[in-house]
Amino acid sequence: MSTPNSPAPPAAATNPELKGRPRGNDDPIPNVRHVLLVMSGKGGVGKSTVCTNLALALKRHGYRVGLLDADMYGPSIPTMLGINGRPTSDGEHITPLERFGVKLMSIGFLLDDPKAPVVWRGPMLHAALMQFVKDVNWGDLDFLVLDLPPGTGDVMLTLAQNLKTSGGVVVTTPQDVATADVYKSVAMARKVGIPMLGVVENQSYFVCNKCDERHFIYGEGGGQKVADQAGAPLLGQIPIQAEIRQWGDAGTPIVQASPGSPTARAFMDLAEAVIGAAETAAEGSSGLTIDRSGGTNRHLPIAR
Repeated sequence: MSTPNSPAPPAAATNPELKGRPRGNDDPIPNVRHVLLVMSGKGGVGKSTVCTNLALALKRHGYRVGLLDADMYGPSIPTMLGINGRPTSDGEHITPLERFGVKLMSIGFLLDDPKAPVVWRGPMLHAALMQFVKDVNWGDLDFLVLDLPPGTGDVMLTLAQNLKTSGGVVVTTPQDVATADVYKSVAMARKVGIPMLGVVENQSYFVCNKCDERHFIYGEGGGQKVADQAGAPLLGQIPIQAEIRQWGDAGTPIVQASPGSPTARAFMDLAEAVIGAAETAAEGSSGLTIDRSGGTNRHLPIAR
């Protein structure tokens, strides 16, 4: 029987079958094959839950994985992965923390008081985010998963200007009040040249213990509508389950705590779909050229 500390399958030394994202000479993390942006225009849709479980599912598939908490104002990764501590530095690079074999970095690790707010303007946020990307010793990774904040602000612009990503994984819940805002994040990603790998519909349905039937508490079809708007596949549908919240609050996401559960298997299937979408995107590059110089152009820094 699996326990919360059950080890993941050992990662292969290399995974040559992964093509990986295009990387130029100026890439800040050239040893990272895929950079995945987990995003949503709406808060409260379970983006961090999806992000942490996706990272652990990729690890259980045998890949080398890092997880970067890019939500500077509301970091959730320390709580959801049950880890505290201070990253160390050799004066040149920061050594990330590690939990369940996944390398981790979050502003939450650097706060003296976890309940204190981070009151920063855009330039400070930009500098901290790029330090977490460039100055952290991520090593050789197959996937670096970024948990983005909700909305369509500075973080997405910073990443688009400074980093070639594999693409975005958009998280939504089925109801219209969520999808209305998620559409905006899809449109924003398109404007700044971030390809859409696909959509995850979280809290998709509830399975009753007594009747064993699916109940669509928040309605049906919202994730597919977002996927249609994005021109990308619906990668997965994650059910509502009390254990997801319970294990997340306890610092052991359900993929690690109960890998044989139906919900954990749904995340494992999601990871497989994300791997396929990332590799497909790498094979068919969009041909966008991104101006990363921070020049004087007042328009979005994209040329086609």
